Amino acid sequence: MTMTRLFRAELRKLTSTKMPFAFLGVLGVIAALNAFAVIAGTDMDGSKAFIATEADQRSLMAFAANAFMGAGLFGAVAVAREYGHHTVIPTFLASPRRARAVIAQLGAVAAGGAVLSIIGAGLTVIAVAVSLPTTDYTFLVSVEHVVLIVSASGFAGACGAVLGAGIGAVVRNIGGAVTSAVLVLIVAPPLIVQLANGTASWMPAPLANVVAGVGNGVSTPAALAALAAWAVLPAAIGLIAVQRRDVV
Repeated sequence: MTMTRLFRAELRKLTSTKMPFAFLGVLGVIAALNAFAVIAGTDMDGSKAFIATEADQRSLMAFAANAFMGAGLFGAVAVAREYGHHTVIPTFLASPRRARAVIAQLGAVAAGGAVLSIIGAGLTVIAVAVSLPTTDYTFLVSVEHVVLIVSASGFAGACGAVLGAGIGAVVRNIGGAVTSAVLVLIVAPPLIVQLANGTASWMPAPLANVVAGVGNGVSTPAALAALAAWAVLPAAIGLIAVQRRDVV
């Protein structure tokens, strides 16, 4: 099978199940909660607002960091379930060169993570913009910043999904993959920073914030490269593990 056909097959796997729609539903709930926060929230001087202050604008821009973590869980579940339910076996029978199949799977998962993250960022922006008329404030984030946030969320989502996919390929169990992804994405970064203070700027969340135009710990090109490295390393380990281990 050609890489194009393998990639299309992997996309079909993702879109023919309910799993992506479950993540999409979660994104809808998050957007609704943001809208509720705008309508019901009250700041220190008694005026309702959500992104009317600098802190809240930065919170919106930090969506890219959340997209990285959410997409990481998406990628871990998407790949681990293939091994857990043995649906990956027909794929490897159709494409005995496993590396090609795994690369196609990583590409499809990256596309899925990017799309979900872009939709999530868009829903959040729309929810806030629609609910702001109930306050005394207007939407203070510029169009350029909104585009940057959505673009950064898409990139971070793609990287996070690939990272999660690599973990799923190694662990090959949905529960174990999700737990491992949580450890890598949420638990490990602060522990690493505690052990080596100079690494704080190179953790996924600060890097995603730099890409979104919020952080300034490193340059944007360095943040893009480092965020991609966070994704490539687990994916490479997963690729090696798939080729060396039996899938049954």
